Amino acid sequence: MSRPKNILFIMFDQLRWDYLSCYGHPHLKTPHIDRLAARGVRFTNAYIQSPLCGPSRMSTYTGRYVHSHGASWNGIPLKVGERTIGDHLRDAGMSCHLIGKTHMRADAEGMARLGIEPDSLIGVRVAECGFDVVERDDGMRPEGPDGLYDEGGAARYNDWLREKGYESDNPWHDFANSGRDEDGNVLSGWFLKNSVHPANIAEDDSETPYLTRRAIEWMEGARDTGPWCCHLSYIKPHWPYVVPAPYHDMFGPDDVLQPIRSDAERQTDHPVLSAFMDAPMSRAFSRAEVRDPVVRAYMGLIKQCDDQMGVLFDYLERSGRMEDTLIVVTSDHGDFLGDHWMGEKMFFHDASVKVPMIVYDPSAEADATRGTVCEDLVECIDLAPTFVEAAGGDVPDHILEGRSLLPILHGKDDPARDFVVCEYDYSASPIAERLGVSVRDGVMFMVGTTRWKLIHFEGGFRPILFDLTEDPDELVDLGADPAHEEVRAEMYGHLFTWARRLSQRTTRSAEQLRSMRRASSRKGVMIGIYDENDVPLELTTKYRDRKVPDRR
Repeated sequence: MSRPKNILFIMFDQLRWDYLSCYGHPHLKTPHIDRLAARGVRFTNAYIQSPLCGPSRMSTYTGRYVHSHGASWNGIPLKVGERTIGDHLRDAGMSCHLIGKTHMRADAEGMARLGIEPDSLIGVRVAECGFDVVERDDGMRPEGPDGLYDEGGAARYNDWLREKGYESDNPWHDFANSGRDEDGNVLSGWFLKNSVHPANIAEDDSETPYLTRRAIEWMEGARDTGPWCCHLSYIKPHWPYVVPAPYHDMFGPDDVLQPIRSDAERQTDHPVLSAFMDAPMSRAFSRAEVRDPVVRAYMGLIKQCDDQMGVLFDYLERSGRMEDTLIVVTSDHGDFLGDHWMGEKMFFHDASVKVPMIVYDPSAEADATRGTVCEDLVECIDLAPTFVEAAGGDVPDHILEGRSLLPILHGKDDPARDFVVCEYDYSASPIAERLGVSVRDGVMFMVGTTRWKLIHFEGGFRPILFDLTEDPDELVDLGADPAHEEVRAEMYGHLFTWARRLSQRTTRSAEQLRSMRRASSRKGVMIGIYDENDVPLELTTKYRDRKVPDRR
């Protein structure tokens, strides 16, 4: 084969890079994901573009930085006109389908302004990140006094659960993401104390196996269709941290790694970092009696995910799809899990912004790199151009800001990226209110090399700097150290280089612009010409030998 026929793009939600055995976790064994790594390339320095579900995914789907596509927070729509993986792959003759989560909101105002009907083919694709939806499930159906968080969240899965006999107005919560006591009371998964209980659901009916089956069913039906990309987007191991038996007690206290943090780090003088450490989830994860059971449940969720990868890969082997399908396994971000005195993911330590990335290419060109590890800096926006090139298309690099990974997969010389960039817009969060920053200033940027990581804050706050070689755990902030002034200047130089890129010139390719340079004006514009004989005769025929009456 010169290239794979199909693409299976697997994304987990909130999966830390270092919670897989192929990335070095000492207690959590993930043999099925490891098995894919043994047949592909495992990237050890893969970075997301924002530490939050929505903007991270929008960057991966568009192949563009958050600063370029503008969907900088959960619920901020991806504006009409932003092309995505689906759009680019269809141009290359490959269909593109979704099974699972995107966390995307449609730009309803933009669609209405342009007269795009939401129920038209184009309207549906615009509203769904360019995917043809098999089943969308963002895996979130919480409900409070103001109603549901997401009206469409887990809706089809909920209907399926009710058909299976899980009687409830919200079986996603009452069964799949909660426990049950001996009196039949629901032990809600929203309360971290309940993470020790098994979810009140048969394991095979829980969310991860459900999505695996949906993917296999769809691939079976797509056997005789043309080339396809399937985005299988799992909901777990994202919270609620509740997992069905037998995974709920598969790991004991001795399997829980100690948090990466220090007392000196907690006493930071940086107001923004301190505010994130004081957030409710961070305070909860700073307590061992809270953190340890949650981490055990989180590990159980990952173990279940890996077992489902075994089911999926076995199917691909039996069906022959392993021989013609490029497979990617990655995540949209990590999870602090108490590291650096934080919970959730909204900051720039590696626990959050570095993700697993494993790419398997079945083509013969990739044989030389099977089972290898790549330490080059890569970004999740690199997947979009990788998919376009794998599909046989021309990569529109005036739109896609990432770089195809195929040269690395095929063992070709490819200049390594000098730095990676990640952005976070916290302007709509309570932390911005606590700090008293404006909407304009509630943003921060990370620029990282293999040695250094600098975090820049708008609003007049000083930077944070980590030396990743001497301090791989990112515990010592050198952002105010006079001895590292030159390093900070160098890192700001990288950030300035990135900020100067032409990211919005998306309607003309580089080749089109080069051809415009070479093209002479043959439409009558004569700038700076003194005499008609100073240019070729053919350019001025419309201006010669013309007579008109005197109208002065």
